[in-house]
Amino acid sequence: MKGLATIDIIVFLFYFIIVAGYGYWIYLKKKKTTIDTKDFFLAEGSLTWWAIGASLIASNISAEQFIGMSGEGFFVGTAVAAYEWIAALALIIIAIWFMPIYLKNKIFTMPQFLTNRYNETVALIMAVFWLFLYVFVNLTSILYLGAVAINGLVGGEYLHLIMVLLAVFALIITLGGMKVIGYTDVIQVAVLIIGGLATTYMALLIVSEKFGFGKDVIAGFNTLLKEAPDHFHMILEKPGPDATQEQINKYLVLPGIAMYFAGQWIVNLNYWGCNQYITQRALGANLQTARTGILFAGLLKLMMPVIVMLPGIAAYVLYKNGHLPQLEGGSKDGAYSAILSFLPSGLKGLSIAALTAAIVASLAGKANSISTIFTLDIYKKYLKPGADEKKLVWTGRLTIFIAMIVSVLFTWNDTLGIGGEGGFTFIQKYTGFISPGVFAMFILGMFWKRTTGAAAIAGVICGFVLSVFFNNYAPALLGHETILYTAYPNGKGGYEIPFLINMGWSFFFTMVVMILISLGGPKVNPKSFVFEKGMFKVSNSVLVLIIITLLLLTALYVRFW
Repeated sequence: MKGLATIDIIVFLFYFIIVAGYGYWIYLKKKKTTIDTKDFFLAEGSLTWWAIGASLIASNISAEQFIGMSGEGFFVGTAVAAYEWIAALALIIIAIWFMPIYLKNKIFTMPQFLTNRYNETVALIMAVFWLFLYVFVNLTSILYLGAVAINGLVGGEYLHLIMVLLAVFALIITLGGMKVIGYTDVIQVAVLIIGGLATTYMALLIVSEKFGFGKDVIAGFNTLLKEAPDHFHMILEKPGPDATQEQINKYLVLPGIAMYFAGQWIVNLNYWGCNQYITQRALGANLQTARTGILFAGLLKLMMPVIVMLPGIAAYVLYKNGHLPQLEGGSKDGAYSAILSFLPSGLKGLSIAALTAAIVASLAGKANSISTIFTLDIYKKYLKPGADEKKLVWTGRLTIFIAMIVSVLFTWNDTLGIGGEGGFTFIQKYTGFISPGVFAMFILGMFWKRTTGAAAIAGVICGFVLSVFFNNYAPALLGHETILYTAYPNGKGGYEIPFLINMGWSFFFTMVVMILISLGGPKVNPKSFVFEKGMFKVSNSVLVLIIITLLLLTALYVRFW
């Protein structure tokens, strides 16, 4: 393959053999015992805290982070780290308050939560929606963006071959069930972190060398601080009347302090707490193990910007000083690949292995969630209520296979137009429209005993309608400056409200609608959850992890505010 030396191919093949071999070994060990649905879909009781934490990160970090977040690092800088660092706070909230509710009520899937708390109509609507979202938005975009990224690194002539290989690799891991996914994710995350850190290390060395400081990582980082000071602020200032279009575009993506009172929380709490794809990792464990695993993932999230964002800032500084001519025009999505082109033989193979690890782990996790929702919430309930455990496991495997085939067919010629919008934008756009309604439905369902099923259905519809209204129609109908928002020129002849502000207001008004409807029902809904005394109490070891996370997070924000 062009662009790869023999040592790169050897490093990559070594990674592939280790992951596939380890996964097969776990599968053979497990095969000796009877595999039931809880074992296949949840690896019930068999994942340790470190496997849960690693699996959460491996499922979360994919090509859209490596390529998309590195690109935002190139364009905006550390402000984009909010997505990672607020996630660490969100994971603390989920560990303390969400997990006890899920585990006490033996929740295995998100539609099951909706059935238990509301009714089967709400659950079926959301099960079908999640299946379509996971197959046609998440699975396809991860596969397409991943294949494009790796193809660019190996010469640009192998897109379809890489697409098929990624799908097959993910399929091999996924068919073994959640235990195989969970434990192979430990290796995937180790490769991801080691390869990612090596790339960042080399990026800083390259910056140091290009600016005449020799091979000095500290000098490289200080050069970034000196050459791009505007890229090291977490809070972007609100654009004034004389702001450039570039400043406005940055603010539209990350609207300063305002996003911390609006969409940033909804994005993170909905993603980490109300998402089958993520919560599934912890639902098979006991509370102490689940909490420790989730908080371990939170600590790993704090270091993710170093891996996925810093290379983007390094690419910006190199580009600005004429060292990356291939990024002519400031194409942010090419930032990570441009940095990888500098890497020496061997290390490039490790970096491609890290990228592949991120993609395959995400594909496997997503496919397993598709399989779990279809098998337990649709097939078992409506199509074959009397199916035995063996039949359900094989149905799960068949669902995984079909989902992967469909994703390959839809990404083969980019039928959905992912390349035109960019994978990161594509995912945010289509999941963002539904997040406010879904999160409102979950948060009120958990913690307000009066919430009704009718309010839940109204919430999903209202959240979607409001999201579309604020994103597409509000500036034209209500004006560019209102008490709720400021709309800015988007450089394409129209005006836009920052997406995260839209999400905040959509969530707020959805909550109001749901509360008003629920007030017409009984004071205590018969299907509301019962809380027990001490249910949310945390152990000393969990408390220590929470304090460490909060101290590190405080230090990061104090330094880069």
